[in-house]
Amino acid sequence: MSAQFALTASLISRLRRIASVGIVLLLAACASTPPTPEGFYRVQRGDTLTRIARDNGQTVRALMNMNGIKDPNAIDVGQLIRVRSGATASTSSGGSATGGKPQTTQPPVRTPRPTTTPARSISLAWPAEGKLARGFNGSSHNGLTIANTAGTPVTAAAAGTVAYSGSGLRGYGNMIIVRHDGQYLSIYAHNRKLLVSEGQKVTRGQRIAEMGNSDSSQVGLYFELRYDGKSVDPTRFLPKR
Repeated sequence: MSAQFALTASLISRLRRIASVGIVLLLAACASTPPTPEGFYRVQRGDTLTRIARDNGQTVRALMNMNGIKDPNAIDVGQLIRVRSGATASTSSGGSATGGKPQTTQPPVRTPRPTTTPARSISLAWPAEGKLARGFNGSSHNGLTIANTAGTPVTAAAAGTVAYSGSGLRGYGNMIIVRHDGQYLSIYAHNRKLLVSEGQKVTRGQRIAEMGNSDSSQVGLYFELRYDGKSVDPTRFLPKR
Protein backbone atom coordinates (compact mmCIF):
# COMPACT_ATOMS: atom_id res chain seq x y z
CA MET A 1 0.00 0.00 0.00
CA SER A 2 2.79 2.42 0.93
CA ALA A 3 4.68 1.60 -2.28
CA GLN A 4 1.54 2.25 -4.31
CA PHE A 5 1.05 5.57 -2.54
CA ALA A 6 4.68 6.52 -3.18
CA LEU A 7 4.31 5.68 -6.86
CA THR A 8 1.13 7.73 -7.09
CA ALA A 9 2.72 10.69 -5.32
CA SER A 10 5.76 10.44 -7.59
CA LEU A 11 3.55 10.35 -10.66
CA ILE A 12 1.54 13.34 -9.50
CA SER A 13 4.75 15.29 -8.85
CA ARG A 14 6.06 14.37 -12.29
CA LEU A 15 2.85 15.42 -14.01
CA ARG A 16 2.88 18.73 -12.19
CA ARG A 17 6.44 19.29 -13.34
CA ILE A 18 5.57 18.45 -16.93
CA ALA A 19 2.66 20.90 -16.80
CA SER A 20 4.95 23.58 -15.37
CA VAL A 21 7.55 23.01 -18.08
CA GLY A 22 4.79 23.23 -20.69
CA ILE A 23 3.75 26.63 -19.37
CA VAL A 24 7.35 27.86 -19.42
CA LEU A 25 7.82 26.61 -22.99
CA LEU A 26 4.64 28.42 -23.99
CA LEU A 27 5.99 31.63 -22.50
CA ALA A 28 9.33 31.14 -24.20
CA ALA A 29 7.68 30.65 -27.57
CA CYS A 30 5.59 33.77 -27.16
CA ALA A 31 8.48 35.83 -25.85
CA SER A 32 10.79 34.81 -28.70
CA THR A 33 8.36 35.51 -31.55
CA PRO A 34 8.95 39.04 -32.87
CA PRO A 35 6.07 41.14 -34.19
CA THR A 36 5.22 40.68 -37.88
CA PRO A 37 5.71 43.86 -39.96
CA GLU A 38 2.78 45.36 -41.83
CA GLY A 39 2.34 43.77 -45.25
CA PHE A 40 4.09 40.53 -44.30
CA TYR A 41 3.06 37.11 -43.05
CA ARG A 42 5.15 34.90 -40.77
CA VAL A 43 5.05 31.24 -41.79
CA GLN A 44 3.45 28.94 -39.22
CA ARG A 45 3.76 25.18 -38.91
CA GLY A 46 1.60 23.48 -41.55
CA ASP A 47 1.41 26.50 -43.86
CA THR A 48 1.79 26.23 -47.62
CA LEU A 49 2.49 29.02 -50.08
CA THR A 50 -0.82 28.20 -51.76
CA ARG A 51 -2.74 28.76 -48.53
CA ILE A 52 -0.84 31.96 -47.73
CA ALA A 53 -1.55 33.29 -51.22
CA ARG A 54 -5.24 32.44 -51.00
CA ASP A 55 -5.67 33.98 -47.54
CA ASN A 56 -4.04 37.22 -48.67
CA GLY A 57 -5.73 37.63 -52.06
CA GLN A 58 -2.58 36.83 -54.04
CA THR A 59 -1.42 34.17 -56.45
CA VAL A 60 1.38 31.76 -55.72
CA ARG A 61 3.36 33.20 -58.64
CA ALA A 62 2.95 36.73 -57.29
CA LEU A 63 4.28 35.73 -53.88
CA MET A 64 7.19 33.87 -55.48
CA ASN A 65 8.10 36.96 -57.50
CA MET A 66 7.74 39.36 -54.57
CA ASN A 67 9.86 37.20 -52.29
CA GLY A 68 12.39 35.74 -54.71
CA ILE A 69 11.15 32.23 -53.99
CA LYS A 70 12.21 29.65 -56.56
CA ASP A 71 10.57 26.57 -55.05
CA PRO A 72 7.01 27.10 -53.72
CA ASN A 73 7.47 24.10 -51.42
CA ALA A 74 10.63 25.50 -49.81
CA ILE A 75 9.32 27.80 -47.09
CA ASP A 76 10.36 27.59 -43.45
CA VAL A 77 8.51 28.09 -40.17
CA GLY A 78 9.19 31.64 -38.95
CA GLN A 79 10.05 32.95 -42.41
CA LEU A 80 8.62 36.35 -43.38
CA ILE A 81 6.62 36.33 -46.61
CA ARG A 82 5.83 39.62 -48.30
CA VAL A 83 2.11 39.53 -49.11
CA ARG A 84 1.70 43.10 -50.30
CA SER A 85 3.71 44.85 -53.02
CA GLY A 86 5.97 47.58 -51.71
CA ALA A 87 6.04 46.32 -48.10
CA THR A 88 9.48 46.45 -46.48
CA ALA A 89 10.85 44.75 -43.40
CA SER A 90 14.04 45.41 -41.47
CA THR A 91 16.27 42.58 -40.30
CA SER A 92 15.57 43.58 -36.70
CA SER A 93 12.01 42.31 -37.00
CA GLY A 94 13.23 38.73 -37.08
CA GLY A 95 13.38 36.34 -40.03
CA SER A 96 14.12 37.66 -43.49
CA ALA A 97 12.23 38.62 -46.57
CA THR A 98 14.00 38.77 -49.88
CA GLY A 99 12.26 39.89 -52.96
CA GLY A 100 12.65 40.72 -56.57
CA LYS A 101 10.84 43.36 -58.56
CA PRO A 102 7.40 44.09 -57.10
CA GLN A 103 4.56 42.89 -59.27
CA THR A 104 1.28 44.66 -59.71
CA THR A 105 -1.47 42.43 -58.44
CA GLN A 106 -5.01 42.73 -57.24
CA PRO A 107 -5.35 44.34 -53.80
CA PRO A 108 -4.96 41.72 -51.07
CA VAL A 109 -7.96 40.74 -49.03
CA ARG A 110 -7.18 41.88 -45.49
CA THR A 111 -7.90 39.21 -42.92
CA PRO A 112 -8.37 40.83 -39.50
CA ARG A 113 -6.10 39.46 -36.82
CA PRO A 114 -7.99 37.38 -34.28
CA THR A 115 -8.42 39.05 -30.92
CA THR A 116 -8.74 37.31 -27.62
CA THR A 117 -11.83 38.38 -25.75
CA PRO A 118 -11.97 36.66 -22.38
CA ALA A 119 -15.19 34.71 -21.99
CA ARG A 120 -14.97 35.27 -18.24
CA SER A 121 -13.69 38.30 -16.41
CA ILE A 122 -11.31 38.31 -13.47
CA SER A 123 -10.90 40.80 -10.65
CA LEU A 124 -7.29 41.60 -9.82
CA ALA A 125 -5.46 43.45 -7.07
CA TRP A 126 -2.24 45.30 -7.81
CA PRO A 127 0.62 42.84 -7.23
CA ALA A 128 3.03 45.42 -5.80
CA GLU A 129 3.31 48.99 -4.63
CA GLY A 130 5.36 51.28 -6.82
CA LYS A 131 5.48 53.38 -9.94
CA LEU A 132 4.06 52.04 -13.18
CA ALA A 133 7.27 52.37 -15.17
CA ARG A 134 5.97 50.78 -18.35
CA GLY A 135 2.53 49.74 -19.53
CA PHE A 136 1.05 47.09 -21.78
CA ASN A 137 1.22 47.65 -25.54
CA GLY A 138 0.47 44.17 -26.88
CA SER A 139 3.61 43.89 -29.02
CA SER A 140 7.00 44.67 -27.50
CA HIS A 141 5.74 44.76 -23.91
CA ASN A 142 3.00 42.30 -23.00
CA GLY A 143 2.65 43.23 -19.35
CA LEU A 144 3.27 45.90 -16.73
CA THR A 145 6.55 46.92 -15.14
CA ILE A 146 6.16 48.22 -11.59
CA ALA A 147 9.27 49.90 -10.18
CA ASN A 148 10.17 50.12 -6.50
CA THR A 149 13.03 49.16 -4.18
CA ALA A 150 14.49 45.68 -3.79
CA GLY A 151 12.58 43.61 -1.28
CA THR A 152 9.22 45.30 -1.90
CA PRO A 153 6.50 42.67 -1.30
CA VAL A 154 5.04 41.01 -4.39
CA THR A 155 1.55 39.64 -3.81
CA ALA A 156 -0.82 37.38 -5.72
CA ALA A 157 -3.17 39.44 -7.87
CA ALA A 158 -5.94 36.86 -7.40
CA ALA A 159 -6.47 33.53 -5.70
CA GLY A 160 -5.12 30.48 -7.48
CA THR A 161 -2.55 27.71 -7.57
CA VAL A 162 1.17 28.16 -8.15
CA ALA A 163 1.88 26.47 -11.48
CA TYR A 164 5.55 27.42 -11.64
CA SER A 165 8.17 28.79 -9.24
CA GLY A 166 11.72 28.97 -10.50
CA SER A 167 14.23 30.57 -12.85
CA GLY A 168 14.10 28.28 -15.87
CA LEU A 169 13.20 30.85 -18.52
CA ARG A 170 15.86 33.30 -19.66
CA GLY A 171 14.76 36.90 -19.52
CA TYR A 172 12.27 36.41 -16.68
CA GLY A 173 14.66 35.76 -13.79
CA ASN A 174 13.08 34.34 -10.64
CA MET A 175 9.51 33.90 -11.77
CA ILE A 176 6.18 32.73 -10.40
CA ILE A 177 3.17 31.69 -12.46
CA VAL A 178 -0.21 31.43 -10.76
CA ARG A 179 -3.08 29.61 -12.42
CA HIS A 180 -6.52 31.11 -11.80
CA ASP A 181 -10.07 30.08 -12.65
CA GLY A 182 -11.36 30.81 -16.14
CA GLN A 183 -8.17 30.00 -18.13
CA TYR A 184 -6.19 32.87 -16.61
CA LEU A 185 -2.52 32.85 -15.66
CA SER A 186 -0.65 35.63 -13.89
CA ILE A 187 3.12 35.99 -14.16
CA TYR A 188 5.48 37.68 -11.71
CA ALA A 189 9.07 38.04 -12.95
CA HIS A 190 12.51 39.43 -11.96
CA ASN A 191 11.99 38.71 -8.26
CA ARG A 192 14.79 38.70 -5.71
CA LYS A 193 13.29 35.87 -3.70
CA LEU A 194 10.46 33.40 -4.28
CA LEU A 195 8.28 32.60 -1.27
CA VAL A 196 5.90 29.95 -2.65
CA SER A 197 6.33 26.56 -4.28
CA GLU A 198 4.62 24.73 -7.14
CA GLY A 199 1.24 23.29 -6.30
CA GLN A 200 0.70 25.69 -3.41
CA LYS A 201 -2.66 27.43 -3.08
CA VAL A 202 -2.44 31.21 -2.73
CA THR A 203 -5.01 33.84 -1.83
CA ARG A 204 -5.52 37.28 -3.29
CA GLY A 205 -3.03 39.66 -1.67
CA GLN A 206 -0.84 36.88 -0.25
CA ARG A 207 2.87 37.64 -0.32
CA ILE A 208 4.52 35.35 -2.86
CA ALA A 209 7.87 37.00 -3.62
CA GLU A 210 10.21 39.91 -3.03
CA MET A 211 10.84 42.44 -5.77
CA GLY A 212 14.29 42.34 -7.33
CA ASN A 213 16.21 42.60 -10.57
CA SER A 214 17.04 38.99 -11.48
CA ASP A 215 17.69 38.86 -15.24
CA SER A 216 16.98 42.58 -15.44
CA SER A 217 19.04 45.77 -15.31
CA GLN A 218 16.62 47.57 -12.99
CA VAL A 219 14.70 46.65 -9.86
CA GLY A 220 11.04 46.10 -10.62
CA LEU A 221 8.24 43.59 -11.03
CA TYR A 222 7.22 42.46 -14.49
CA PHE A 223 3.56 41.44 -14.21
CA GLU A 224 1.74 39.72 -17.03
CA LEU A 225 -1.79 38.34 -17.39
CA ARG A 226 -2.65 35.64 -19.89
CA TYR A 227 -6.00 34.32 -20.99
CA ASP A 228 -6.08 31.06 -22.92
CA GLY A 229 -2.33 31.42 -23.48
CA LYS A 230 -2.48 34.94 -24.90
CA SER A 231 -1.42 38.16 -23.21
CA VAL A 232 -4.16 40.60 -22.22
CA ASP A 233 -3.91 44.08 -20.71
CA PRO A 234 -3.96 43.66 -16.91
CA THR A 235 -5.22 47.21 -16.37
CA ARG A 236 -8.59 46.10 -17.74
CA PHE A 237 -9.04 44.07 -14.57
CA LEU A 238 -7.12 46.17 -12.02
CA PRO A 239 -8.60 48.96 -9.88
CA LYS A 240 -7.55 52.47 -10.85
CA ARG A 241 -4.84 53.98 -8.72
